[in-house]
Amino acid sequence: MTKRLLAFFSRADENYFGGSMQYIEVGNTEVIAGKIKGRISTDIFKIEMKTPYAKDYNTCIEEAKAHKNNDARPELISMPESIDVYDTIILGYPNYWGTMPMAVFTFLDSFDFTGKTILPFCTNEGSGMGFSEADIKKLCSGADVKKGLPINGSNVASADAQIESWLRSNGLM
Repeated sequence: MTKRLLAFFSRADENYFGGSMQYIEVGNTEVIAGKIKGRISTDIFKIEMKTPYAKDYNTCIEEAKAHKNNDARPELISMPESIDVYDTIILGYPNYWGTMPMAVFTFLDSFDFTGKTILPFCTNEGSGMGFSEADIKKLCSGADVKKGLPINGSNVASADAQIESWLRSNGLM
């Protein structure tokens, strides 16, 4: 039987939703992660930075931009001891500046993904997967990186059919 890990980065607080700001208690990516966890058997790991981004959206995106421009690898609160037992990694994140938050880069840099399947999903407000799939392929040489699932953050509550279709197309349901 295939063993899976659902690893994701998500940010609550003030977020951008199709032209306006809203405060949310659970980040969009975490909502999608919960929907996936409710449909398939998987272990779950939340990627969290030791020094989180600001609660204010505009400050957050400037911090994320500085991280990207400096190719930073922010320190994480914790890390799985190993990913050796997993065949499939479902990787979730918001699209920040055309790719994943640099905390996800920290996570990916920490393990050898050779021989593993990576299924990325990304929440965004219109920018899709950006360059994240190509970035994952660069960071995880030897992994089979499947086509990602972009989900509009404003529509996470109604994304069930989209999620199920993606999981089915990848043989997980």
